[in-house]
Amino acid sequence: MNNDGIVIIDYKMGNLGSISNMLKKIGVNATVSSDPNRIDQSKKLILPGVGAFNRAMENLNSLNLIDIINRKVLIDKIPVLGICLGMQIMAKSSEEGNLPGLGWINAKVLKFDVRKSLKVPHMGWNLVKQQKEHPIFDEMYLEPRFYFVHTYYIKCNDQEDILTSTIYDNDFTSSFSKENIIGVQFHPEKSHKFGMKLLENFTKL
Repeated sequence: MNNDGIVIIDYKMGNLGSISNMLKKIGVNATVSSDPNRIDQSKKLILPGVGAFNRAMENLNSLNLIDIINRKVLIDKIPVLGICLGMQIMAKSSEEGNLPGLGWINAKVLKFDVRKSLKVPHMGWNLVKQQKEHPIFDEMYLEPRFYFVHTYYIKCNDQEDILTSTIYDNDFTSSFSKENIIGVQFHPEKSHKFGMKLLENFTKL
């Protein structure tokens, strides 16, 4: 089983086991770690996350991980995949908290408008529509759909960063990409063949 130097960042905010298990299904043995030295050796990073924006940023800070992941992503330019909350903290700010995000993407995180009688959180399977080409969607199955669980969503200020959109009352950004940075609002580790294909493509970047 190959490793490809993938590290799943453990900042005490998520479903690390299910991501690791899905990677094992496609023959990739990733390392789960919060050790800055181990992250420094990585060739690809996965930033997972379930929970609150502020807590995520507090945990990254208290574990002394922000400097090293900034260097790996912004200077070394290794591929990074943010999943759910891991995607949201790549933005500049969130309505959910008062701490700044990592700021890798010119975007903010907004709450779904519950006045529109939407069920919040947005939970379950939904279609994604590609807005531009990207290798992470290479040879993707027709009508790709993924599993979502989220109350907040990303609003990109730069339209060219939007990779896919999804309709929940209105269009929202369900994934973005900028250079080596990819974020997905959905959970590929819960999305069966669609998620497996996406993760497989990520390991090949």
